Amino acid sequence: MSKKVAVVTGANKGIGLAIIKGLCKAGFSGDILLTARNEKLGQEAIAGLQSGGFKNVVFHQLDICDQGSCMKLKKFLEEKYGGLDVLINNAGIAFKNSATEPFGEQAEVTMRTNFWGTLWACHALLPILRANARVVNVSSFVSKKSLDQCSAELQAKFRSKDLSEEDLCLLMGEFVQDAQAGDHSAKGWPNTAYGTTKIGVTVLSRIQARVINETRPGDGILLNACCPGWVRTDMAGPKAPKSPEEGAETPVYLAMLPEGAKEPHGQLVWDKTVQEW
Repeated sequence: MSKKVAVVTGANKGIGLAIIKGLCKAGFSGDILLTARNEKLGQEAIAGLQSGGFKNVVFHQLDICDQGSCMKLKKFLEEKYGGLDVLINNAGIAFKNSATEPFGEQAEVTMRTNFWGTLWACHALLPILRANARVVNVSSFVSKKSLDQCSAELQAKFRSKDLSEEDLCLLMGEFVQDAQAGDHSAKGWPNTAYGTTKIGVTVLSRIQARVINETRPGDGILLNACCPGWVRTDMAGPKAPKSPEEGAETPVYLAMLPEGAKEPHGQLVWDKTVQEW
């Protein structure tokens, strides 16, 4: 059998880097690909890990906003490993509260990475998942909070068990258009670009899990969204209560669910506990 392999996106620092360490400590028996947009920063992270005794970590450049970059990674995984065992979609961005860019611009830029980038990485890599693979889409508790701030009509759509990926993509596009037009609040959207993109990630995970059930029944694949919590990173700031290592606990737990486990699947998980959506 081919060597096992895990991929963590946006992993040169913060929660992503802590997830890599967490997978190593949890005994993942294969190579762990640390991916990042910037090759220099990625290689520096690898050097730091290897000097700290984390030996089974490999760098691969990946820009999730570039579909060609996603397909390059897919080709590499197919040729070297014959498939993929763990995918943790961690890469994401958020504007600071003090950001001066117009809300419409913040919506477009945040959506491009957090939702579309995650979607493109999944389109490239989900088809090569092996049986018993684990997929973790890093979302946020802000997705639930933001869902509660949506209009009743939007909440019903985002909670629907029949919503398709195509429908979700249309909704995410509508939010950006409404944000750019300045009437997103009037159209029932919350006043948060980050939170709305993470609604997209959570709902995408629910849809993907349903599709896996339909197309690969019996393969034992589990796919979930998770919330790492409020973590001290460059993105979330120094006042957050959790360390990156604490933030990595739930993603690592979901990535290491034992073979034969049936759940959680298609859920939003926070502190290793399934949250109501």
